[in-house]
Amino acid sequence: MKILAVSPHLHSGETTPVLMRAVLLALTPALLAALIFFGWRAVWLTATCVGAAVLTEYLAALFFRKGNYLNDLSSVVTGLLLAFVLPPSLPLWMAALGAVFAILIVKELFGGLGHNIFNPALSGRAFLLASFPIIMTNWTAPFDALTTATPLALAKSGQLLDAVTSATLQTGVAEQTANYWSLFLGNVAGSLGETSALALLLGAAYLLCRKIIDWRIPLGYLGTVALFMFLAGEDVAFHLLAGGLLLGAFFMATDYTTSPMARRGKWIFAIGCGILTSVIRLWGGYPEGVCYSILIMNMFVPLIDRLDEAKNK
Repeated sequence: MKILAVSPHLHSGETTPVLMRAVLLALTPALLAALIFFGWRAVWLTATCVGAAVLTEYLAALFFRKGNYLNDLSSVVTGLLLAFVLPPSLPLWMAALGAVFAILIVKELFGGLGHNIFNPALSGRAFLLASFPIIMTNWTAPFDALTTATPLALAKSGQLLDAVTSATLQTGVAEQTANYWSLFLGNVAGSLGETSALALLLGAAYLLCRKIIDWRIPLGYLGTVALFMFLAGEDVAFHLLAGGLLLGAFFMATDYTTSPMARRGKWIFAIGCGILTSVIRLWGGYPEGVCYSILIMNMFVPLIDRLDEAKNK
């Protein structure tokens, strides 16, 4: 008797807990950077998101009479990634609500790990942005609680002026200057875990060396944004370093469940993410387009995989 199962059929020794631990380790530099720049706010926001995500998954497992999947650490990764894409000053109850939405609605109601269509962490952020748009675009400067704007918001409003991407925003009580070096280290306003390019690149290098993620998606994503911004006459280095592009390219778009399986599909997916991100940044209503670009391309993953299967027949 032949036993048939759905694809993929290739297996390795990397179990889900092993993969999740590797991702958590790769996110550690960005978490440490967040603790340095945003202090206790980073601690409480991260703890709230992770705690709410784990608790929601546990209660969902009881309600749906499923096995205990807490040991796979996927809910911890989702909670941590959600915290990384939220403003440091966000009220904790809102962060918890976003985590519940990410786990219960986006993940568990679709069948649990491996069955969700959309990236849970980004879906949680999109839900919070749609529900609380003002506070979700309220940013604080590193090392203090003064309200300021992100480098991308400054660029969107035309306040990012000179060739070395130096911008000054006078808030009445604080002045922020963002340049390449600040963007690289992370000493700029932004979501909790997206500001430090250095920390994210260290984590990405670890995942690439371990072959946890496929290099095609981040290369295609970042390369498309770079080419698009170059052709549009924009500052390429600024757009690569600013906002959530590095976090999205290496840690969100590469999610196994919500990205294509075949090599050709990965390129299509990555290029689509890059084009959408660039279009939203330049002409959209929001200064950042990473979240929505990945979620939109998530919708096309089944179609991309289907086309790849058809071509291989």
